Amino acid sequence: MSIYLDNAATSYPKPPAVYDAVLAAMQQIGASPGRGGYGAALQASRLLFETREALAAFFNCADSSRIIFTHNATEALNMAVRGLLQPGDHVVTSSMEHNSLLRPLFMLQKTGVELSIVPADSEGLVDPDAIRRELRPTTRLVALAHVSNVTGGIQPVEEISAVAREAGALVLLDAAQSAGCLPIDMQALGVDLLAAPGHKGLLGPQGTGLLAVAPHVRLHPLLAGGTGSSSDQDHQPEGFPEGFEAGTHNLPGIAGLKAGIAFLAATGVATVAEREHGYGSYLREQLFVLPGCRLYGPSDPQKRVGLLSLTIDGWDASALAFELDRVYGIAVRAGLHCAPRAHRTIGSYPGGTVRISPGWFTTPEELEHCCTALATIIQKGTP
Repeated sequence: MSIYLDNAATSYPKPPAVYDAVLAAMQQIGASPGRGGYGAALQASRLLFETREALAAFFNCADSSRIIFTHNATEALNMAVRGLLQPGDHVVTSSMEHNSLLRPLFMLQKTGVELSIVPADSEGLVDPDAIRRELRPTTRLVALAHVSNVTGGIQPVEEISAVAREAGALVLLDAAQSAGCLPIDMQALGVDLLAAPGHKGLLGPQGTGLLAVAPHVRLHPLLAGGTGSSSDQDHQPEGFPEGFEAGTHNLPGIAGLKAGIAFLAATGVATVAEREHGYGSYLREQLFVLPGCRLYGPSDPQKRVGLLSLTIDGWDASALAFELDRVYGIAVRAGLHCAPRAHRTIGSYPGGTVRISPGWFTTPEELEHCCTALATIIQKGTP
């Protein structure tokens, strides 16, 4: 792989410290946290605690014990909605959501949870007033993605949270595309639950993620099993965090996640956001002028991050991505990106789009090569 532009799926490469931390956890610790009182197990528990503390500070979560480790954002979103919503509760979401949020909500709808899906505009942005119009006395939750994985559009979370508070509803933020890419302050944004993967903007390994839960939120565990504590009880404990982390932790992954957070803290998330936003702006400027090339997402640069989606007249999105990979050595994502309703919203359904998502380690030369490749493909004509 010569040029990697699929950081919205998984960031690559990682900071060297991330690889070192994963290996050190396997070679130098080895033991599992909470599964023994000997030195290595205590060292593992200390690593777990330190990572919770780092994540709580990173997102301004009021209580680090309410940072729950998961295997990905999908598990975190399931844990949030299935641990919170009961039959008769009402939840509001948007047409721009990833299946990781929508599919659990549709499952709950079959059990008696009521669901409203607010349509976004043609650029993929949600109007807070449209959320307000859907609120009911039974509305328990407003759940939405901070940043669209299709368009890169940034939703007005602070305004939507204020609307939710007016109705006494909680706010669940899917931060899959924003964690590590935009500064996130849970308390300033009015977010009650935040789900994020470790392997994207947080620069950690695959198989890591988290759910951050505000102190006033009561949640029921999604999984039951061994917790390393309260072993005399027949039923799953509901205390934070142990009751929500049944089974053995992915300690090497969590060690890598801690190193990713440390890299971001030292670099500055605002600095990361500025670089990636600049990359996205460069791509748009270069690709906008290409004949037959259509770009999707917000026209206002302040309302989007660095990723962008495009289509080229006469080209199937998957065929275009294959051409970029086969001929030019450029890795991008094509298709519906697990968000079919988002594509219906912006007008790219059913073929989907080609998504280009630079990251912190992307170089200007790589972006220039990508733009040149697309211009050459258009000049050669349809396949």
